[in-house]
Amino acid sequence: MNTDSLFKPFSLKTLNTKNRIVMAPMTRSFSPGGVPTDAVAEYYAKRAAGQVGLILSEGTVINRPSSSADPNIPHFYGDQALAGWQKVINDVHAAGAQMGPQIWHQGVMENHASGWLPATPFEGPSALQRPGFENGIPMTDAAIADTIAAFGQAAADAKALGYDTVEIHGAHQYLIDQFFWDATNTRTDIYGGKTLSERTRFAVEVIKEVRKRVGEDFALIIRLSQFKPAAYDFKLAKNESEMEQWLTPLVDAGIDILHCSQRRFWEPEFEGSDLNFAGWAKKITGKATITVGSVGLDGDFFGAFAGQSSQPSSLEELVRRMDRGDFDLVAVGRPLLSDANWVEKIKNNHLDELKGFSKEALAELV
Repeated sequence: MNTDSLFKPFSLKTLNTKNRIVMAPMTRSFSPGGVPTDAVAEYYAKRAAGQVGLILSEGTVINRPSSSADPNIPHFYGDQALAGWQKVINDVHAAGAQMGPQIWHQGVMENHASGWLPATPFEGPSALQRPGFENGIPMTDAAIADTIAAFGQAAADAKALGYDTVEIHGAHQYLIDQFFWDATNTRTDIYGGKTLSERTRFAVEVIKEVRKRVGEDFALIIRLSQFKPAAYDFKLAKNESEMEQWLTPLVDAGIDILHCSQRRFWEPEFEGSDLNFAGWAKKITGKATITVGSVGLDGDFFGAFAGQSSQPSSLEELVRRMDRGDFDLVAVGRPLLSDANWVEKIKNNHLDELKGFSKEALAELV
């Protein structure tokens, strides 16, 4: 199998990666009290040494009292946490990769299984985490303004620490996605609205603030999803026209790269075309896109939590779409979680050495 297209350099603003392979953000919860440890730095540095081009960190929460629903998810604020992230980027750069943090606010969440709760109630566009389930409070104008500022500060801190990009987490039913979704965004003010385009306002203001804080030449990524974690077939944008109304404001606000999360990268987004989410996003906006979703494995990520194992699968369809120009970068999650040298093995055609994935890999940081 010829994988040469995966190993061409990529350049956009502050990004100059040696290949097209991105380590996808994967929540690990190995940062006690929100502070990334030396083990976290070693985990990322191993993937850099294994020839990943660009590493996107696990979700890191911004400076809001209830931005996190898990005490061991890393913060991207505070002296101790930022010192930990300084070590991470120094080690990753030394090992030859580029990196950006994924900055995150989880929004209204279910309570953590341990019983731990943040200091203040969860916050979102409404009290709803999903239809029929309230577990937070609607954000006031002041809370929205403070949250937008906190996203901007996290991005500015990332740039100051030497990171090469920042990814804003706007997917998977977390805060920004809760504003996108009409089932959780029931607001009647300027942050609500009947159309998806109207409901992009919060995301647009976050992006504008981040862009203002990092400058025009710094590469900005946003991660988006059509599906919800409990509903893979859900479509936020139900057709090409709605997708254009959704994505265009985000791009106009300052996004350079759209990271298009789906369950399986080979599944078409709309009838009448085999283009996937990333393919449509690139066609509509002209911007660079990242595809993701069961790359290199025969099972999906959420199945892993249910105890389903996955085995290595062919990359031929991925390469076919890449060669056609559907997307620019490929995010890989579980294969890299199991095997820090996955990229090197693909490049050297050592396919017989590829490992499968089991949920046990989620329980340790290696």
